[in-house]
Amino acid sequence: MKKILLFILAVIVLIFAYSEYKDYQRFHPDNANIKIAKGFDVNYHDQETVFNYYNAVEAANNYMQMQWSVNEIDVRSPENDDEETKLAVAEYGKKVAKVNYYKAILQQSEELKSQGLTNEDIKNFETKGLSVTDYNKAKRALKEKQMLLKMMPVKAMLAGEKSAFVYELQKLLVKKGFAIPVDGVFESITSDAIKSFEKQNNLFPDGKIDVITLEALMD
Repeated sequence: MKKILLFILAVIVLIFAYSEYKDYQRFHPDNANIKIAKGFDVNYHDQETVFNYYNAVEAANNYMQMQWSVNEIDVRSPENDDEETKLAVAEYGKKVAKVNYYKAILQQSEELKSQGLTNEDIKNFETKGLSVTDYNKAKRALKEKQMLLKMMPVKAMLAGEKSAFVYELQKLLVKKGFAIPVDGVFESITSDAIKSFEKQNNLFPDGKIDVITLEALMD
């Protein structure tokens, strides 16, 4: 009889120990805690966002561990549906959402940098709300605009003058609807197109290219 009682007692102890071990493993930080994501931008242009991400992960993990240790509530897989449990689960959900929010920003930044964007590019991309394709297109257009402004001759162009600048100028005029040859030669047809464009845009119609006219053509 003693042996049977001892056996039953041993089984109960083992069951209790196993249950405790399962809970220990279930809530051990290595198994339960939200892990810091891989592949996110630690050099993000706004370092406060990086700090907020780490802080949000820590806050969510601390809350999860505290609810279990103090209130025996598993906010990840609740076993009850009482009001206290519902409130705890909802609060944990908010904390996880904050983690995912910051993580998404930092992972997007890492992806954009892999495509060649800088911190300044990403900052502009986020504030203007463009797609990556549209942003890159706008960036190229800005570079082309700056390059063309640098190419603009200091002196007024003469009839018959040929240059890469005239070629690019003619391309802009064609885009604006003028039927002129794109040959890089500054002839009267190009000058007349410039004059017509200036009239249409309330600029002084002298048929000569200046910064104001050129910028209007590039808009």
